[in-house]
Amino acid sequence: MTYEPYRIIGADRPSRWLVTCDHAANTVPPFVNDGQLGLARGDMERHIAYDVGAAGVATALAEALDAPAILSNFSRLVIDPNRGEDDPTLLMKLYDGTIIPANRNAGPEELEQRLNACYRPYHTALAELAARRGDTVILSIHSFTRQLQGRDPRPWHIGILYAADDRLAKPLIRRLEQEHDLCIGENQPYGGHLPGDAIARHAIAHQRLNVLVEIRNDLIEDEPHQVEWAQRLAPILQQALEQTGL
Repeated sequence: MTYEPYRIIGADRPSRWLVTCDHAANTVPPFVNDGQLGLARGDMERHIAYDVGAAGVATALAEALDAPAILSNFSRLVIDPNRGEDDPTLLMKLYDGTIIPANRNAGPEELEQRLNACYRPYHTALAELAARRGDTVILSIHSFTRQLQGRDPRPWHIGILYAADDRLAKPLIRRLEQEHDLCIGENQPYGGHLPGDAIARHAIAHQRLNVLVEIRNDLIEDEPHQVEWAQRLAPILQQALEQTGL
């Protein structure tokens, strides 16, 4: 079976929204250390390997918004598509206290192979989808773990991330604050965006409206909760977009 580094859903859907999921899968392609990173199965099912539950939310949101979606099909530990090519964390050797055995001695040749086989095809496909219409709005779906090793529990249910372009993020935060059962993180649990990351590359560089949504992964561990979150967020996202007037 031929390996594909990404999956596109609903390519012909008409919405101006484009849903992306950079960390959708914990797949290790067969050409990377014979298809394994030297980690226990439990570690490969943790947040260090992919964004737990994010693919299901992204898929259901794309359907609710009648929008296309693109989802990666390689673990963030193989290579991280939400980093610039010159980012030192592009190929992680240690993450949340866990050493990645197959990455410890990975040199420039191994990095280049993973760039060509996984990272660059994903970004090429994302760029083509984003360019399908002039008013594309990029919605990037991620999830975060409730607690990192040795850290305090994170209180937020959902985080809205943005950098210099807050045209969509600010109205979305204001609208979410009306949902009184939710704890909203503004640029939490992470701050803004990194230079050269997926939003910088495909949204900010082209002045496209964008927002990155982080959902706490214990809230979206199974399909019913993923669909529930998507159905709740879809009308809220539409309302926030309308409020921009753009």
